[in-house]
Amino acid sequence: MFENSVVIAGPASVDLARSISHNLNLKIIEPELKIFFDGESKLRIPSVNNKDCIIVQSLYPPPDRHIIQLLMIIHKCKKDHASKITVIIPYMAYARQDKAFLDGEIISIAVLAQLIENFGVDEVITVDIHQEVSLSYFSTKIKNISAIPLLADYIKNNVTLEKSFIISPDAGGIKRAEKFAQLLELPILCLKKKRDRKTGFVSIDENIGMKVDGMNAILIDDMISTGGSIVKACEVLKKQKIGNIIVFCTHAILVDNAFDKIINSGVKEIISTNSIPSICSKVDLSLILSDALVNAN
Repeated sequence: MFENSVVIAGPASVDLARSISHNLNLKIIEPELKIFFDGESKLRIPSVNNKDCIIVQSLYPPPDRHIIQLLMIIHKCKKDHASKITVIIPYMAYARQDKAFLDGEIISIAVLAQLIENFGVDEVITVDIHQEVSLSYFSTKIKNISAIPLLADYIKNNVTLEKSFIISPDAGGIKRAEKFAQLLELPILCLKKKRDRKTGFVSIDENIGMKVDGMNAILIDDMISTGGSIVKACEVLKKQKIGNIIVFCTHAILVDNAFDKIINSGVKEIISTNSIPSICSKVDLSLILSDALVNAN
């Protein structure tokens, strides 16, 4: 099935690429990388002439650097006449910019999708993209995989579920939280969040509509960036005399000292997948990504 295939480890996802290549018993290429003083990237990759190339590169911060590195690798594969190019992007940058809220705004995910298409990629595989509408901007074949079952399995094996319930931080994540709650057979609560489109200020309704005194909260989201929404949620929950709060997400971006802010707000633990390498990356995506490659062939 993969006799002519090779895994290419993008600089942002070397460990994940190694695991995928090990799972599928494939040769791995780890490009030589140099970052110049002005921030430019330089890559060196041996020939992949006529190979089926599987590129693994997450697009977490700094996203623009990781995007240009990805495009450089794709360009080299096309130049070497790769027979097929599959790109695994565990975290898809710009997926939150999937529509224009204010006049003149550019839909950034549409720009990224067109770049990937124009460079000649045959297939894209991503994980828990922020909104499924983002997939519509890709003309290239794209598959979005859910990490929710993996996160649920981690909880079953590592977290005591007695007196626990699932929280979605806002209505946008309710479907994700419902699936999570169903897998764990736990009740669910959705917080009412508002965000000012111009200032970015977040507020959460303190009338949560559920008695949670002494219960344990498992908050699930697709990504955590600055952690502002999590901190606001904790402020509301602590006023309700909540017990422990554990946060699960697929993508722990954790910029602007977010980890410390969240822990200091009263969260016991933050657990994520390894779509983005961090101290929170305790759930391995390599098996479901390997399975996606097998099913695609």
